[in-house]
Amino acid sequence: MPKIYYDDDVSLDAILSRKVAVIGYGSQGRAQALNLRDSGVDVSVGLRRGGSSWAQASRDGFEPLPIDEAVRRASVVQLLIPDLQQPSVYGELISPNLRRGTALGFAHAFNIHYGLIRPPEWADVFMVAPKSPGPRVRGEYLAGRGVPSLVAVAQNASGKALDLALAYGKAIGSTRAGVMETTFKEEVETDLFGEQTVLVGGVTYLILRGFETLVAAGYQPEVAYFEVLNELKLIVDLIQSGGLSHMLESVSETARYGGMTRGPRVVDEHVAENMKSILREIQSGEFAREWSGDVAKSSAEMRRLVDSVRAHQIERVGEQVRKLMKIG
Repeated sequence: MPKIYYDDDVSLDAILSRKVAVIGYGSQGRAQALNLRDSGVDVSVGLRRGGSSWAQASRDGFEPLPIDEAVRRASVVQLLIPDLQQPSVYGELISPNLRRGTALGFAHAFNIHYGLIRPPEWADVFMVAPKSPGPRVRGEYLAGRGVPSLVAVAQNASGKALDLALAYGKAIGSTRAGVMETTFKEEVETDLFGEQTVLVGGVTYLILRGFETLVAAGYQPEVAYFEVLNELKLIVDLIQSGGLSHMLESVSETARYGGMTRGPRVVDEHVAENMKSILREIQSGEFAREWSGDVAKSSAEMRRLVDSVRAHQIERVGEQVRKLMKIG
């Protein structure tokens, strides 16, 4: 069982004694910067001047700084810009301005694990990865709760990198829910695998194929939408609240028997082999090279695939149904 840290296990002292520069002010950047500030941390926001994020940070009461200046002033630099932007921003604006003793923080292990960012040996390098989108990180903090996070250390130059990481996790509210210790390797490989095979890729295409099968068989698209997409939230809520067995005991006996006898015919050994193949691509670095090697090409392919989903019949039907049924 991995080590899990809670509020009573962690002191804020390690982060309260540092000046933190949050680089980026998107979903995670905004949430974490605001939570840090509300926890008493000396935090600044580093951004490219003049963008929409600059204006938002100003409205939130920060005095945003150009990235290089924010880095020079900080003793902890937290990179919360998108993965593909991090290597160039690090090389151009962060690395030349790092002061010896400054720690580098991440919310995802991608660029460190795959060697796209190579920090100096004297730097502590840690990760605090909230398992939730930024708005919920902020919302749960304001409600007096928190979202769970993973914590890991890639470089422990000072001998106190874990203490710093845990203090950071407490300052954003995560030790209220629990912070679980892991490694950079484990975080990124399991995260990518989950996204690709289950949470984003698997679920999206399972829904699309189910909808297409029903519509092709002559059923009303609106009814198909309810059966393969709308009700999914109800099932996921049951799973989240009590696990798979809780969900199975909560649905009808007909749904339970049908699902447990037919489900393995859909997600069969062929699917398992495909998952193993995808995991090997992640472990070998093949996916990372594909995604980050030619950014323009991979971004264009991503946009093409997203646009194909947006143009799918299920999206038009869903929009109409949600309006008519007052859903969402």
